[in-house]
Amino acid sequence: MTEEFKLDLQRADRIGLDEAVFCEGKTADQISAIIDEAKAHARSLLLTRLDATKFAALAARHRPIDFDPLSRTAIFGQAHPSRQRAPVALVMAGTSDLPVGREAARTLAFAGQPYREFTDIGVAGLWRLLERIEEIKAAPVVIVAAGMDAALVSVVGGLVGGAVIALPTSVGYGVAKGGETALHASLASCAPGIAVVNIDNGYGAACAALRIMRTIPSPAKKS
Repeated sequence: MTEEFKLDLQRADRIGLDEAVFCEGKTADQISAIIDEAKAHARSLLLTRLDATKFAALAARHRPIDFDPLSRTAIFGQAHPSRQRAPVALVMAGTSDLPVGREAARTLAFAGQPYREFTDIGVAGLWRLLERIEEIKAAPVVIVAAGMDAALVSVVGGLVGGAVIALPTSVGYGVAKGGETALHASLASCAPGIAVVNIDNGYGAACAALRIMRTIPSPAKKS
């Protein structure tokens, strides 16, 4: 079994991000063997795209494992302790964007990065965004999860001064094409300087935010 995988135990030393396990396409036995290998090296793991059936098989063999069915993520072992940093703003256009947004949130939490969620504030009811915009503008990094036409990405990108990461989701009817329209709209945004990750890639959006946050000095501790 160990010939089927090789953990990247030096990734955090190289790039500051721990290896995560993408569980879609892997069997429960393969995932379990990966966890055993991590345990042998006293490592915690973030598991993404983990369905409830595989989690049930893992939960019987491994403790502790914290599973969130909405985001289909699990954390084996302990997450990194929360760091003294400004929170990342995680802005979600609608309730249907929550699974992808929550994947980003869980990735940030695993890394010890504080965050704040702003849910159901899409531009179809612009007042919902405007009543929270001052809080969002205070964040050094803003992740915007939106499907359909992803209009929220351009609106937020034109209002905030921090880094904006567009997270297009596969939410929407017909020509939304499983998130392709949201992706293209984000790439074609008239708001300058927006970074864009792939469709439904909450993990990737969070990792982009973590890379940016590492360049921002932590607040000095009070003596």
